[in-house]
Amino acid sequence: MKPVLLADFGSTYTKVTAVDLEQETVLGTAEAYTTVETDINRGFAKALADLTERIGPVAFDRRFACSSAAGGLKMIVSGLMPELTVAAARQATLGAGAKILKFYSFQLTREDVEEILAARPDILLLVGGTDGGNSDCILHNAGMLAALPPEWPVVVAGNRSALQECGRLLSGHQVYLCENVMPKFGVLNTVPSQKQIREIFLNRIIQAKGLSQAAALMDGPLIPTPAAVMQAMELLAEGCPGEPGLGQLMAVDVGGATTDVYSVAEGGPARDTILYRGLPEPYVKRTVEGDIGMRYSIRGILEAAGPQRLAELSGLPEERVLELVEYLGRHTEALPGADRELASLDYALACLAVETAMSRHAGKLEEVYTAAGPAYVQTGKDLTGVEHIVVTGGSLIHSPRVREIAAHGLFKGTDPFSLRPQKARILVDRRYILAAMGLLTPHYPETALRIMKKELADDGD
Repeated sequence: MKPVLLADFGSTYTKVTAVDLEQETVLGTAEAYTTVETDINRGFAKALADLTERIGPVAFDRRFACSSAAGGLKMIVSGLMPELTVAAARQATLGAGAKILKFYSFQLTREDVEEILAARPDILLLVGGTDGGNSDCILHNAGMLAALPPEWPVVVAGNRSALQECGRLLSGHQVYLCENVMPKFGVLNTVPSQKQIREIFLNRIIQAKGLSQAAALMDGPLIPTPAAVMQAMELLAEGCPGEPGLGQLMAVDVGGATTDVYSVAEGGPARDTILYRGLPEPYVKRTVEGDIGMRYSIRGILEAAGPQRLAELSGLPEERVLELVEYLGRHTEALPGADRELASLDYALACLAVETAMSRHAGKLEEVYTAAGPAYVQTGKDLTGVEHIVVTGGSLIHSPRVREIAAHGLFKGTDPFSLRPQKARILVDRRYILAAMGLLTPHYPETALRIMKKELADDGD
């Protein structure tokens, strides 16, 4: 036996997974509450003790870990053009462990700066202008941000002609100068800023109580949990030498506060007659719906779908739906148990969380009229041909109706211009192994891929 320990220090739970590399199997998993408010090692030790009870004492050959124990960095973005700022910033944070609180476009005002100060972000991202293009906006915004207390690091990734001057204006702050996220119009260069944001994330995470001690026990640096999941997803789709992948796929993770969606697909227009509008989408894409969650963000589901849809899916009167949503929003720890009403509402909430998040992640078609007649314009990724959807998150994997819930992420005739998958096989991550397999991927890709195929395929049959 050649055992490896894989740990995920989550915002709520610390999860540990033991893998036997020789047998290419999961020996066992366990989890415990993440004790970040006292000493994060207590939760880790409890999870490890529970794992030992299940599989017996094991001397692990290697240990790897990822973390989102600070709940993700809260980031504010300031840029020039609204559409370009949003697209570039989202890709810059892809897998970096950051959550964007708000975007500001054009020149910042005093009111904007006061709002940023009140929001108390963990990091500021300053972008704007192509190389050699407009520099007035980014220089103005650097000057405005310089008035803030030097409590938060600032990543500057805009017009290279203004980069050094931005650094001078922000000299009292912790400033990181990166290559422009958009050096030319329509061309993205997000890897340098993404790498920098990831490093800031990990430095902040390691400052969490006791995490530096836990990190010292691992073989190699911690990585953000979203980055680990993205590595697993890309491996599962693409495969590796000696082991084929499954082809283009998606994953959806419904949590208490957010819903994450991943896609590994080219996503370009399916026909030459469809025009594409907007910046190119990344092959591996992640979106985080911060307003869609089963408890902390339950009102976001209500606002997105409406009480009538929740009532239809749950079979409860609208008045009762509103009462229970209010109750669950205040009692975020509440689980359905034997309560049929709560179980019915949780089913409806999960369905609509998946539907909303998948719809936002996928691209759309728009019918336009030209001199030659009607035509179609695509924005975002065409995911209609995706063949597999991996679902994870407690509300999904513990539900006996998981495939009914996941089906709400598929294309529906009621939304004919959505580019969601038309038909896909549902694979269920019953044992929360995606992040663990992502940790294994750089070191033992074939083993990680074979384990995922076995674990996910068994649940999908």
